[in-house]
Amino acid sequence: MIDLKLLENDFENIKEKLLLKKVDENLLQEVKTFFEMQRPLKKSIEDLQAKRNSLSKEIGNYMRNKEIDKANEIKKEVEEIKKEIASLENELNELNEKLYSKALMIPNIPDSDVPVGEDEDDNVEIAKIGTPPSFDFEVKPHYEIGVNLDWLDFERGVKLAKSRFTVFKKDAARLERALINYMLDFNRSRGFEEVYVPFIVNKETMTGTGQLPKFEEDLFKIDSEELYLIPTAEVPLTNLFRDEIVKDLDEPIKMTAYTPCFRKEAGAHGRDTRGIIRQHQFDKVEMVCISKPEDSDKVFDEMVECASDLLTSLGLAHRLVNLCTGDLGFSAAKTIDLEVWIPSQNKYREISSVSNVRDFQARRAKIRYKDGKKNRLVHTLNGSSLAVGRTLVAIMENYQKANGEIEIPEVLHKYL
Repeated sequence: MIDLKLLENDFENIKEKLLLKKVDENLLQEVKTFFEMQRPLKKSIEDLQAKRNSLSKEIGNYMRNKEIDKANEIKKEVEEIKKEIASLENELNELNEKLYSKALMIPNIPDSDVPVGEDEDDNVEIAKIGTPPSFDFEVKPHYEIGVNLDWLDFERGVKLAKSRFTVFKKDAARLERALINYMLDFNRSRGFEEVYVPFIVNKETMTGTGQLPKFEEDLFKIDSEELYLIPTAEVPLTNLFRDEIVKDLDEPIKMTAYTPCFRKEAGAHGRDTRGIIRQHQFDKVEMVCISKPEDSDKVFDEMVECASDLLTSLGLAHRLVNLCTGDLGFSAAKTIDLEVWIPSQNKYREISSVSNVRDFQARRAKIRYKDGKKNRLVHTLNGSSLAVGRTLVAIMENYQKANGEIEIPEVLHKYL
């Protein structure tokens, strides 16, 4: 959640920044109205509290002077003031609850160095790493290769569940498992602690990282319970520290985890309907970091480097892209996407997103650390390292041979 004091005190400036992320202007106007309704209530409460305190001193003076009747008369007035304060505080609390529910729908403020733009067409390429392979035969898309090798069974995936669920068979299943283990080991070698987390979480956990309430339609919810299947390991990993004060944050907390991820993809109808690029269930290895505010930029660069080096170790050409304001995610202040080369599409496709969320999630989830005697909000960061299914797609297409077989990257040999 954004800093409401900052929004109230610098409303027009923050509003302009939020509009770059396509926030609903009516929502901001509602919040502004709540701010305006709060002010006279707070002023009335403060005035009454001051009057109560002044009268309480008078009571003491009268009591010391044995003027009991006058003291009792003022006591009655103080009691009436207390009732009035309580009534106004209840009204203010109700207003605060409404304001909070609206504030949960407001996205994070983009960093000043995020390029301004409308959509993915305005994202800015930072660098290309590696060279896409050249082929002396007609390349096939991964879904054709997968069917020819009897690796991917789309029909049975639909039979077991519905469209956008796929059965991985034979070496595809083994390669998926090998990639998960390799990614976890790679991240561990970069200082990330491996964690195994629940794949089902409660409403508070989803709210803490920003999935609720805004994106409920994209989540798989368990009927009759306030429980959800996770859309990414970012959710449980970040919320490990919800409602906590981190005792030692001299060094950033760096975690990595494998989880399956579950997404309805409600806003992606008609996109990537063939193959396994966009699935309702997919595997991912995630990085999450908790840091002091002054360390988060350095940690962000390290996470991007880690994901990029992982792709390089697999021999996969990719590029780094700085997302523009219109393409930036709800919780992110800044995001760099890593896009891997997909030969059949003759273009780069997203395989990882690394985001610095600043204190946006920490404010929602109440994650703090000790800075001397003061409690301060941490910064949280997250990034894919990597989306396993899309890595499998990239290997199948970039390492395909004319005879239909697939060469396996050398770093994976020991895992197979």
